[in-house]
Amino acid sequence: MAMKIWTFSAFIFLLCFVGKVQSGPLAVKSRWIVDEAAGTRVKLACVNWVSHLEPMVTEGLNRQPLKYITSTITAQGFNCVRLTWATFMVTNPANRNLTVKASLNSLNLSDAVAKMSVSNPEFLDLTLMDAYKRVVAGLGEAGVMVILDNHISRPGWCCGLNDGNGFFGDAYFDPGVWIQGLSAMAAAFKGTSAVVGMSLRNELRGKRSNQADWYKYMQQGAQAVHDANPEVLVIMSGLNYDADLKFLASKPVSLSFTNKIVYEMHLYSFTDGNAWEQKPADTLCQTVTARVNDHTAFVTKTLSPPAPLFISEFGIDERGTNVGDNKFINCFLAFLAAGDYDWALWTLQGSYYIRNGQPGFEETYGIFNARWDGLRDPTFVSQLQSLQKPAQG
Repeated sequence: MAMKIWTFSAFIFLLCFVGKVQSGPLAVKSRWIVDEAAGTRVKLACVNWVSHLEPMVTEGLNRQPLKYITSTITAQGFNCVRLTWATFMVTNPANRNLTVKASLNSLNLSDAVAKMSVSNPEFLDLTLMDAYKRVVAGLGEAGVMVILDNHISRPGWCCGLNDGNGFFGDAYFDPGVWIQGLSAMAAAFKGTSAVVGMSLRNELRGKRSNQADWYKYMQQGAQAVHDANPEVLVIMSGLNYDADLKFLASKPVSLSFTNKIVYEMHLYSFTDGNAWEQKPADTLCQTVTARVNDHTAFVTKTLSPPAPLFISEFGIDERGTNVGDNKFINCFLAFLAAGDYDWALWTLQGSYYIRNGQPGFEETYGIFNARWDGLRDPTFVSQLQSLQKPAQG
C-alpha cells in the first residue's frame, strides 16, 4: 500500500515537468490524426469523463478540486479527455439557467452539495453550461485536449436497447433537436483551443437502426458541427453500439469537407456476451480481432480514402475479479498496439453523484477509487502508458 501511495504522489509531483500537449487545431492525413499546421502526428491517448447523467454535472467535483483531478489525468500520461454531455443540457429551456446546486438538490443530493462547497465551491452557483465550460477550461489549463461527446439525449445512464435514446426517431432522440444541440455546442466552444473534436453520438442502437437514416442524419450532424466550428475533428460512430462501420466500404460519406472526419468504435469483453469467460482466449482473440478488422478497423486500411479510427471506449473491471475482462484485455491491448490506434479508456470516475437511483454509486471500471483519492489499479494504468505515444505515422 505504501508503494502505491508513493507512486501516485510521485506522478503528481512529476506533473510540474509536463508541458502543453497541443496548441493548434487537428486534422486528418490518411489514417492519422495530425497537427493541422505542422502535419505531424498527434496520438489521442484519452480517458472518458462523464457529465451526461441526471445532474448534468461533471462527476467527482464533490470529491476533489478540479485541479487535483486534471493533474491526475496528466500525471498518468493521458493527453486527452472524452467529456460526455447530454443533448437536453443545451436544448431544454428549463436547463439553461439551472445551477449546479439546484440540479443536485433537485435529485436530493444534498451531501454532494455539501462536499462540493468544500472541494469546488465556485461551481455551485454556475449554470450547468458554465460549469461544463469551466471543466473544459481546467483541462485546457492542464494541457489536456478535449473531445466533446454527445453521449445521450435525456440525461441518465447509457445505453439500453429501449431507453428512448438509441436511434433517430426514438422517444428522446429527435434528429432536429439533436442537430440543434450539436450546433450549439460547436459554436459555444469555437475558439477554445483545448476542444479538438466533437463526437456526434454515442452507441447508436435499437430496433429503429438502419443505414438510410444513419447516412441522412449523421451527415447532417457532421455538417452542422463543421459549419459552426470548422476547426474541430468530427468523429462519427457506426451502428450496433459503435461496433459496425462495415457499410462504409460500399458507400463512403459525402460531406463538404474531408480533412476532419474520424470514425470511432467501442469494444469490451461483454461485446461478446460471456464468451471471454467460457472460451479459450487464444482462439477467441483471433475471432474477435478478425471481426473488428472486418467491421471497423478496415477504415484505416481499405476505405477510400483511409481515415483514422478512434477506439473511444474500452475498459475492464479494475478490481481484477472479472475473469472475462482479464482475458479480454490482453488480446485488446495487443490489437491496440499493433494498429497504433487513437483511444479513450472507460473511465476516469471512481463514483457517480447518482446512478440508477443510487447516490454515490461506485464505478469499478474507473481509474480513480471510489473516494477519488488514489488509483484503483496503478498496475493497469501503467500498462496503458506504453501505448500513449505514437509508434507509427
